[in-house]
Formats: sequence, C-alpha cells, structure tokens
Amino acid sequence: EESKQILVLGLDGAGKTSVLHTLASNRVLRSVAPTQGFNAVSIDAGGSLMEFLEIGGSEPFRSSWEMHLSKGLLLIFVVDSADHSRLPEARKYLHQLIEANPVIPLVVFAHKQDLQAAYHVMDILEALALPELGGDRQLFLLGTQATEKAASAGGPSTMEDARDLIAHLAAGGP
Repeated sequence: EESKQILVLGLDGAGKTSVLHTLASNRVLRSVAPTQGFNAVSIDAGGSLMEFLEIGGSEPFRSSWEMHLSKGLLLIFVVDSADHSRLPEARKYLHQLIEANPVIPLVVFAHKQDLQAAYHVMDILEALALPELGGDRQLFLLGTQATEKAASAGGPSTMEDARDLIAHLAAGGP
C-alpha cells in the first residue's frame, strides 16, 4: 500500500481542519480553535492510502511550511472566502510557497462559500492572482463549504468531488 503526503496549508481560521475532516469522513466538524502545530489524517482512496498533513496557519507555524513542501506530493491551500481583508496575506504566502516549489500540483479551496460575505470563486481567482502561478503546473480552484446542509444534500457533493480529484492527483493523474 502506497502512502502519499498531501499538505493542507492556509492562514489560521481559513477552515483547514473542517475541510480535512469533511474530506476524511464526509461529516462536518466545526473546529473553533486554530490548529497549533500539526494535524495528520489518513484517508483510504480505493486501496491507496493518502496521508494529509495540516500545518497550523498562525504566524509561528508558517515558517515551517516551506520545509514540508519539498516532501509534499500535492498542496491544498485553503482560503476563507469571506475574510476579504486577509486575502492579500493569503496571496503573499501562497505565491512564496509556489516559488519554493514550482512544480507541485495545487488545489485551492475557496472555503466558506456558504457565508453571505463570501467572495465568488472567480473573485478568489483574481484576489489570489492564480493565473500568475500557471505554467505547466496542475492548478485547481474549488468553491467549498463544510456545512451540515452540504453534507446531507443528496447526490455528489463538492467535497466528494474534491476528494476524487485529490485521489486522482495523488495517484499521479494529469
């Protein structure tokens, strides 16, 4: 059984832990306290074990992001779509990470799409200047939310689609 390390990064309060829990269990976990340090989660993706490593997004932990990036197979960057004032800060850190590893596939979660103040996914694309990160990189931007309503809705959810995409990328798919 092959193990893959997928990094889950983003500023504190973006919703990384909620995203990770929803990806792992398809159930919603509302986490109020920011992750202090690391949070490791394993998800079985049809015979392949995907290892997720969430690193806290507050200032003291951001300095370790780049060190772990070199060991990462895939980068998931979570932004709070409703926290407009912090999008420039998120953009700055995301661009620094991408400069440090210009080939790592990138999946950006424009999270908290259920909030009234949330920017539309296309606004997040612009606010984070994602087209500048292009080149040959695999880059995906998904609008996500970790809510009871989204989890209980019939049919495939965005989070299920995201899990499928991540499993595909982790397996080395184009």
